[in-house]
Amino acid sequence: MAILDYKNIGISAVAACVPKRIEKNEDLAGFLNAEELQKTIEFVGIKEKRYVDDGVCASDLCFKAAQKLFDDNSIDRSEIDALIFLSQTPDYRQPATAPNLAHRLGLTTGVLSFDVNLACSGYIYGLATAFAFASNPGVRKVLLLAGETMSKTISQNDKGMVPLFGDAGTASLIESGDFGASAFSLNSDGSKLKVLQMTYGGYRNPSCGKEETLQMDGMEVFNFGIRAVPSDIRKILNHIGKTIDDVDLLIYHQANKFMTDFFSKHLKISPEKTPYSLDRFGNTSSASVPLTIVSELHDSAKYPQRESVLFSGFGSGLSWGTAWLNLSKAKVSELVEY
Repeated sequence: MAILDYKNIGISAVAACVPKRIEKNEDLAGFLNAEELQKTIEFVGIKEKRYVDDGVCASDLCFKAAQKLFDDNSIDRSEIDALIFLSQTPDYRQPATAPNLAHRLGLTTGVLSFDVNLACSGYIYGLATAFAFASNPGVRKVLLLAGETMSKTISQNDKGMVPLFGDAGTASLIESGDFGASAFSLNSDGSKLKVLQMTYGGYRNPSCGKEETLQMDGMEVFNFGIRAVPSDIRKILNHIGKTIDDVDLLIYHQANKFMTDFFSKHLKISPEKTPYSLDRFGNTSSASVPLTIVSELHDSAKYPQRESVLFSGFGSGLSWGTAWLNLSKAKVSELVEY
C-alpha cells in the first residue's frame, strides 16, 4: 500500500492541446456493421477522437500545451527547475524526449528533465513524482507534460481498438503554495502484464516484421477496473478521513463510460460530480485526466466547487492510482488545437 501525503503543494495551472483532425466513430459504418457500431458508441461513450497528422508526435502536442500555459500565466521560464515528460509514445527509444522538450521550450540547461513510461495511470504517478520534487526547497516549479499519440499504437484494422483511442498533449505546473493537503495511492500488479500490451518492438521481443500494435483483453480490463478502482478510491478517502459526500469532483481516466459509470454507482457519487471529455476525445491514456480538466473546467462557472477533488487512473501494467487534492487555485487554459 503506497500512500503519499503532501502539504501545500499543488497544481497552479493546466493546459492541453489536441490535433485538429477529427475522426468520427459514426464514419466507421461499413468497417463495423450498424448494430455493432451503435452498440459500441453507446457502451463506450466515444463519438469522436482526435488524430495527429504524419510526423506529429506527443511531444509536439505537449510543447503547444506548455506554450499556452506559459503565455496565459506569464511564467518566468528560468523558474522551471524540473520537467517530466510522461508518455508511452516518445520521439525515440533513445534518448529521452524530456531534455529536448526543455530545450525547445527555452528552459535553462540546469533543468532536471526525464521521461516516465506509464499508460492510463500515468498522470497520477507523474503528478505524485512532481509533488515530491516540488516539496524540495531547491525546486521552484515543476512542469509535468503528459501526452500520447495512441492512434500510432493501434492497428487501423482492429475493430475493437479503432473506436477507442485518440491523441492529446497536456501541461501541468506544480509548485508550493497555499494548497493545503493532498494524498496519492499508487498500486500495480505485474502478473497481468499481457492484459494490455504491445508485445513486439522492445528488447524482450525486438522488431521482427510482426505488427507492433496494442493488444487488449477488454473483459479482463473491465474486471480489473471493478476490482481495483472503487476500492482504491475508498482506501484514500478512509486515509484522509473523508466520505464520498465530501468530494466535489471525481475525474476518471477517460476509458469507458459504462465502466466508470458503474464505478460511480458503487461509490454512490452523483453523476454531476464526474466530468467527462470521453465523447469528444476518446481514450487518450495518460493525457485523459488533465485533458478533461481543461475541456470541462476552463469555464469557471462549470463545476465551481473544486476544493476536494479525486483523480482516478487505471490501465496497463497493470497499474492504478488515486489522487486527492485541491484544484481551486489551478488556472485552467482554453483548449488549443494543432
